[in-house]
Amino acid sequence: MTQRNEMHARRKTEIAQRLPALLAQDPALAQRFNDVRGFSALVRACEYHLTNACNIRCKGCWFFEFGHDKSAKEAKDIEQWRAFALAQRKRRVNAALLIGGEPTMFPERIEAFVDAMRFVSISTNGLKPLPNIEPFKDVTVFISLFGGGPLDDELRAIKPSGTPFTGLFDTALENYRNDPRATFVYAVTEDGIAHIEPTVARIRDNGNVVSFNFYSKYNTGHPLKMLNQERLLAEMLRVRDAYPDVVLNHPAHIRAMVTGAAWCGTFGNDTCPSVSQDHPGNAQRMANGHPTLPFFNTWKADLETLERCCTSGHCEDCRDSQAVYSWLMVNLASSLESVDTLRMWVEVAESYWRQFIWSPYRTVARSADAQPPATQMLEGALA
Repeated sequence: MTQRNEMHARRKTEIAQRLPALLAQDPALAQRFNDVRGFSALVRACEYHLTNACNIRCKGCWFFEFGHDKSAKEAKDIEQWRAFALAQRKRRVNAALLIGGEPTMFPERIEAFVDAMRFVSISTNGLKPLPNIEPFKDVTVFISLFGGGPLDDELRAIKPSGTPFTGLFDTALENYRNDPRATFVYAVTEDGIAHIEPTVARIRDNGNVVSFNFYSKYNTGHPLKMLNQERLLAEMLRVRDAYPDVVLNHPAHIRAMVTGAAWCGTFGNDTCPSVSQDHPGNAQRMANGHPTLPFFNTWKADLETLERCCTSGHCEDCRDSQAVYSWLMVNLASSLESVDTLRMWVEVAESYWRQFIWSPYRTVARSADAQPPATQMLEGALA
């Protein structure tokens, strides 16, 4: 038996032995666990580079920093995209995360995935709106934001020619005002600690929600080496508690992004689950026994070539919020120390799914009493 199979069998045994006894101690938690695990099992995701083009050039953008825009020729024929999306669905993938480049530059390609997939999300810089009309009404829109305050323009408001401009965050707010699809993905930085609360307040006042990300300075040679890590972490947690209906992250997720550590171990190359299953460069990672996302691959815009993982492929620099969330969620077996650790896993999973308009958790309050019954949730997800 391989190391991977041995660890998988051990995890299944641990879950089978410990989980029922823990759930029996807290029937309300058992209901929440069954709900969130049942919905999670419905979603089988892959990531797709929808284009190599972008209408801005953010500082520290891994896509351009590491030449991903030049590593594969972009497919142009919309019929190719439609056929590809359908072929992916036949492979049992039903959730598409569309990144770039900038996906909103090619709405017809987004529509190709909407037609083929049950769940679709895009990652956008916010400069160009995705219309809130059919067929895009159930597309989750993740809007990037770097640093907050004036730092956002400094870091992101740069034309492809290199010319700076102003008001990018203002434009994104206007484009997605009161849009139920929108989640601002706010990459905080040690240089912008003072901007965190005012930025979150603006997002709240705009009728949107926010998920904290972590701005990793790829282009400095000193990624994640922060003098103010503790101050940054404390402010993120404080603002999260002050805006519980706006900031979607769980505290454990925030700590894991900033420190790289959680109850289930350390996030990194050998544990990140968001790696392409079929990429030959991931063979060692796939064999080491740590859990991965089933079915997951990241496809380049040529519709033929796989990226190594969901982001840059430079694991030493990465603390991507979605990858960290996935890492916490696949580690159920490491969350069975007690009812409290199991409850934390359930809360992390619930907070993850609150990001998506197509999830039943999008409008569910934090209170356990507000959770809808499992049958209602699953029927809504399948509708």
